[in-house]
Amino acid sequence: MSDLRVRFAPSPTGYLHIGGARTALFNYLLAKKQAGKYVLRIEDTDVARSTQESVDAILDAMHWLGLSCDEGPFYQSERFDLYKEKIQQLLAAGKAYRCYCTTEELDAKREAAMQEGRKPKYDGTCRNRTDQPDAPHVIRFRLPEDQEETTFIDKIKGPICFRHEELDDLILARTDGTPTYNLVVVIDDAEMGITLVIRGDDHINNTPRQILLYQALGYAVPEFAHVPMILGADKKRLSKRHGATSVMAYQELGFLPEAMVNYLVRLGWSYGDEEIFSMDDLIEKFSLDNVGKSAGVFNPEKLLWLNSHYIKTGDPVRLAELLTPFLQQKGIDPSQGPDLVTAVKSLQERAATLVEMAAGAEFYYLAQVTYDEKAQEKFLTAEQKPLFSTLLEELEKCPEFTEEQLEKAFAQVMAVTGQKFGKVAQPLRVALTGGTASPSIYEVLCVLGKDRSLERIRQALLIL
Repeated sequence: MSDLRVRFAPSPTGYLHIGGARTALFNYLLAKKQAGKYVLRIEDTDVARSTQESVDAILDAMHWLGLSCDEGPFYQSERFDLYKEKIQQLLAAGKAYRCYCTTEELDAKREAAMQEGRKPKYDGTCRNRTDQPDAPHVIRFRLPEDQEETTFIDKIKGPICFRHEELDDLILARTDGTPTYNLVVVIDDAEMGITLVIRGDDHINNTPRQILLYQALGYAVPEFAHVPMILGADKKRLSKRHGATSVMAYQELGFLPEAMVNYLVRLGWSYGDEEIFSMDDLIEKFSLDNVGKSAGVFNPEKLLWLNSHYIKTGDPVRLAELLTPFLQQKGIDPSQGPDLVTAVKSLQERAATLVEMAAGAEFYYLAQVTYDEKAQEKFLTAEQKPLFSTLLEELEKCPEFTEEQLEKAFAQVMAVTGQKFGKVAQPLRVALTGGTASPSIYEVLCVLGKDRSLERIRQALLIL
């Protein structure tokens, strides 16, 4: 066991998005590699926006991705007494103070500062007030006057320095007494013994303020690693306009969790020229040293390619289990028809998602085939009646449908009709599947089985 303790701390105000999932993954991989601890904390202090539905969505996504935590989930909403205690500690030590400035007064100060070319930050009006009137107020952190800057070494971006003249006296508690993000995250990370904070680089500006709070509260300061943002193809921050950003939306679109994990880790991390990584590979090879400093660009085509790879190489038994809900959404009970595992094997090379595989498998389970209009007009014509009659006669002779027996039957059909293989296979494909695209004709016949195949040929003959 190592001393490493990392955490993932989502806010339950919506689904788990791609960026959050990647942060969770980086924390998980490093904890597993170094035999440390991976802590999950739900940051639900925003009572108005936090919902149990969002908590469940986040936990479901974490479970789907395989990112099980070692400790937690912990909930900030259950720790308010601790936050209040720490606020009182800062007030008693003179490191925080009550600020009675109204919203209107603060707006006016900001406006005046901007007109004068100054940074629109709080001017410290209430810093040295000694009275404590019974009036609405916030609690502000007193920026140390004996320090001019805060510097830290980011494990991804290197040395970062903030001049204190760029900072102001941070609000620690709102007028209703609820604590703010920067305070509670410091208290929680310290009390939970977090030694390394891995998070998105949109938090870099919070880091100097948080370091000062660690110091003011007498806590050890953890290390920090800020991961670059994820951008869309237009180089703007990833959002809904770029497509699905929810992790579970990709599950609904038929993506496999291993494809999503593989794709997420490559958004900002690399290991030579390798593209394909199992979870075990990642745990062995992952390092913050190989996380890039520039933003990753989300590429849906690359994710689709990875998903296709994992479907092609996946265990057909597991894929059949994952495929079942997608078939059920189409009103198909896969237990009432051909063996689903066999059907999956015939479709693995052709499907990029489970949604595509379900669409491709649908014809196997139909009680009666529905023909594509153009395919029917072209291939199910009166001229094809002798071909279908011969096919029916020869296939009925097969004791069972194996590729070897089907090859012999097709050879006999071609000999009797004088047609080449393609001229035999394509009309039969339409009769069996309803369309012109499917797995190989032998695979289709084997999956359907003798009885179903012959029944569909007879259905085609009735139409002719």
